Amino acid sequence: MLRGRARRAREAHAGSGDVPLRKGDRRREADPLDAAQERRVRAVLALGGVPQADLPDGVQQVRLRLLERAASGREAPRDVSAWAAVVASNLAMDWHRAKRRQDRLGERLAALRQTEHPSGEDSSVLSVAVAQGLDELPDAQRQVVVLRFYADLPVRSIAEQLGVPEGTVKSRLHTAVRALRARLHEDEVV
Repeated sequence: MLRGRARRAREAHAGSGDVPLRKGDRRREADPLDAAQERRVRAVLALGGVPQADLPDGVQQVRLRLLERAASGREAPRDVSAWAAVVASNLAMDWHRAKRRQDRLGERLAALRQTEHPSGEDSSVLSVAVAQGLDELPDAQRQVVVLRFYADLPVRSIAEQLGVPEGTVKSRLHTAVRALRARLHEDEVV
């Protein structure tokens, strides 16, 4: 679906003649941000506290939003550079909110682990390994594992709360548990 939207946006944008083309550079044909705008977006993201490793993703998000805007039929912003800077600023705030949310979740899980397993070296090694395994899971998988096994919610409730089909929740759980199991065997914890 996004490919179709992006293609339509590129076709609409390519006909406008706003983006200077380089010979043989097909990517630049559809790039809604010129080099100066991209630098500005990177600067806004960096100044907003987004880590260096996440800057390319942030720039891509700005591009995507501009392409989606064009694909939806809305007219282009009058000042694309200013619009992109505002979007980048909003993305930086979103990044911080997500980071805080994830940190709070980690703190709550650590508190739960401490109260459930107050002693025993084996259980603490297992807890650390599971926590590290959870950190490595994609967000969607980590979310369903936490809701299912830590919050003890049934699959149906998780699906309703997340607005996804039950099969999606089951699939994510299966994939996540398999990855965690592999991680624990790899680390020779179990």
